[in-house]
Amino acid sequence: MADTAVVDFPQTTESTPLPEGSNSSEQQVPSDENALAVTEPAETAVAEGAPKKKKIIRKKRRPARPQVDPATIKSETPAQTGTVFNIWYNKWSGGDREDSYLSKQHAPSRCNITRDSGYTRADKVPGSYFCLFFARGVCHLGSECQYLHRLPMIHDLFSPNVDCFGRDKFSDYRDDMGGVGSFMRQNRTLYVGRIHVTDDIEEVVARHFNEWGEIERIRVLTSRGVAFVTYTTLSQAEFAKEAMAHQSLDNNEILNVRWATVDPNPLAQKREARRLEEQAAEAVRRALPADFVAELEGRDPEARKRKKVEGSFGLQGYEPPDEVWYSRTKQLEAAGGADQGQLEAPDQPLMLEAASSSAAPQLEPGNSGIFSSSTVAALRGLAGGNVTTQAAPKASGPLVGYGSDDESE
Repeated sequence: MADTAVVDFPQTTESTPLPEGSNSSEQQVPSDENALAVTEPAETAVAEGAPKKKKIIRKKRRPARPQVDPATIKSETPAQTGTVFNIWYNKWSGGDREDSYLSKQHAPSRCNITRDSGYTRADKVPGSYFCLFFARGVCHLGSECQYLHRLPMIHDLFSPNVDCFGRDKFSDYRDDMGGVGSFMRQNRTLYVGRIHVTDDIEEVVARHFNEWGEIERIRVLTSRGVAFVTYTTLSQAEFAKEAMAHQSLDNNEILNVRWATVDPNPLAQKREARRLEEQAAEAVRRALPADFVAELEGRDPEARKRKKVEGSFGLQGYEPPDEVWYSRTKQLEAAGGADQGQLEAPDQPLMLEAASSSAAPQLEPGNSGIFSSSTVAALRGLAGGNVTTQAAPKASGPLVGYGSDDESE
């Protein structure tokens, strides 16, 4: 009978009727028959073509975990980090080189991104900075921290005068290339020294430094135990510098992490200049309208057609290449005023002015008298050639052409 009852349960489609006088809001005792009766209307509605309701389950973000026990934190006076205390900025200044003893002390803790990261109070405030103590692995506040407890992303952009932790930068690097850095150069490369030399040193460096962001390039000097790690963004490089300072890789070495100096390789300098140009071009693309950018880059079909019509140079069916078009444009821009002068008609004398100037009598070079040569010739013809001419006196002084016929003067 037990086997028969088990087989008959799925075939039962009728629900047990409620006794008279019972309240409909009372729930029945859970059983296989009741469960089948509850699910039957849903199956019937789906069969009739009713719209399905999709339930979106969103996974809540976890809060940031305190990295150290708050009870172990002692409120002590900060150690002297310089030679002179600046009352303006309320901190020590000077001391451009790190203490050789402190640089050989292992870091007390290390940040574990997969375990320690989470949301904090800073997630509700746009433009918040990252927690410096979280990067070093010693933050005891957890979700109550006023700074971000996560890795920097591509969209995390800050002012060039401060780093991702909100610390002010300086105009020049320190003597030992440590500290916050300089705002005069966007340095994304870290110098990593004191690496224990092994056969797989490149793989070890890439594995440990890849935790803090996307790496663009790694160069390892195996003989010297030195590596140069370049990140894609400046924020990731700043975070990795603090996270890996005085840490160890697979061995018990203590890393010396500094900012790298300018690469003297000409290829590297050209690559960096090209990257800055691309970054500037991308900023211009975002600032200008999309249609205007498409026309400038030649991706607009109407602009291409218009350019072919304007650049045919009066020859039907001729389509000059881009090199000819751009070279002609540069020539016109360089010529400037010369082309404008060619468009205007040159200054030419009018016909009336030319006729009057040609009919006017011209003086002989040797004759400087009052009458013209044609008048003197006519008078000679009338008087039989006995007419003499007297040269006009040369002008001297303020009275021009003044003279007297009296010879007694």
